[in-house]
Amino acid sequence: MLVKIAIPVADGRLSGHFGETKSFAVQEADRQSRAIVRTQILAAPPHEPGSLPRWLREQGVQILIVGENGIGRRALDYLVHHGIEVFAGKPGTPVELLIAAVLEGRLPRMREGCDEPREPADKAHDCRLAAYFERQTDGG
Repeated sequence: MLVKIAIPVADGRLSGHFGETKSFAVQEADRQSRAIVRTQILAAPPHEPGSLPRWLREQGVQILIVGENGIGRRALDYLVHHGIEVFAGKPGTPVELLIAAVLEGRLPRMREGCDEPREPADKAHDCRLAAYFERQTDGG
């Protein structure tokens, strides 16, 4: 089964901010074999509230990988509303590594109500995303 994955990019790496990206790497991959079958670099449409989620849906994107702090709650809500699964990665990571990680189930999913990791000192925040990045920071 093929899945279409989009990543906001700058110089072939994950861009730090979803809404300000100039282009997206859009890759079709086979979930079973984890093989990339098609790659495109698409220019992002002009940034207006709600435009990127609609545009991504129109492109057939099913999965989006964004920077861990690079997306706002409203954009995340729009993406989820359009049926796009959103995962978080470290900005600056090469596209190929992110695609492999999401296909292997190693990236944390961002959900409505839990779209931003907290400072490591904020232990009261119980979110898989925050915990994932805390482990990455701690070397785990």
